[in-house]
Amino acid sequence: MLDIVRLRVLAAVARHRSVTAAARELHYSQPSVSHHLAKLEAETGAKLVQRAGRGIRLTEAGRLLAERAGEILGRLDAAEHELAAHVGLRSGRVRLAAFPSALGTFVPRAAARLAREHPGLALRITEAEPPEALRMLRAGYVDVAVIFRYADTTPEDNGVRLTRLLDDPSHLLTREEAGDLPELPDLADLADRPWIAGCERCRIHLLDLCRAAGFAPDIVFTSDDYVAVQAMVAAGMGASVLPGLALAAHRAPGVRFRELPGAARRVLAARYGEPPDPPPTLALLAALVAECDQNVHLPEIAMR
Repeated sequence: MLDIVRLRVLAAVARHRSVTAAARELHYSQPSVSHHLAKLEAETGAKLVQRAGRGIRLTEAGRLLAERAGEILGRLDAAEHELAAHVGLRSGRVRLAAFPSALGTFVPRAAARLAREHPGLALRITEAEPPEALRMLRAGYVDVAVIFRYADTTPEDNGVRLTRLLDDPSHLLTREEAGDLPELPDLADLADRPWIAGCERCRIHLLDLCRAAGFAPDIVFTSDDYVAVQAMVAAGMGASVLPGLALAAHRAPGVRFRELPGAARRVLAARYGEPPDPPPTLALLAALVAECDQNVHLPEIAMR
């Protein structure tokens, strides 16, 4: 039976036409490469290589065997990769960090999809706003971070690889019984009202929107709890801007809202480091993308 190690040596020599280069690729010594070639010739009973000047070249028999070796080794490598992927998805774990309104909408459906398709894969989920989720990702505490960013958000560093999941429109929220306001008010109509801000990134986004509308908002309360923000708006404590996912996850009575054109945030799945990613990470990413492609959480948000 032909030895796989010696076939790899022959294939490397065929690629480089050099014992030295083949040894360098395989991390062998030159005498070791020569020894494997001699043993392979003894096993096959054929002359496989011959000297040509300072280098070597394959004989007709050597070329034939090298071609077949390439096919055999390619199939063997493919089988190893497929088996590793299969085993990796039948067991093990994958870890996710995501912000609250993602956890209240598409993430649970993605988790259910992942469980159906890969029942042996354990998913661990942590709630975190984007800055903290990215710190966890860089530190290796999670494998995927679901984050969002606005057009003016500081870009992530080069080590972070981003996959777009969806665009999430912003909505202006006011109290439903605010009879002194237009039915569909603009930001400028609320310049003299108190404001309720969200998390750090959403607060910066609110300040930028109001600045573009010609005023600086009087922010009286800040909370990253979208349920609390809506309750305060319904109680007449101020106006706010919330993304569509927050309204899809929870909608308080007594609140009216309208979409703000051109003010969407981009929701992304972040990974860190060089590819390729482990099979469990890719499986989780595929589940997130599939659920967001269905876009089942946003049609509920209509202009009111």
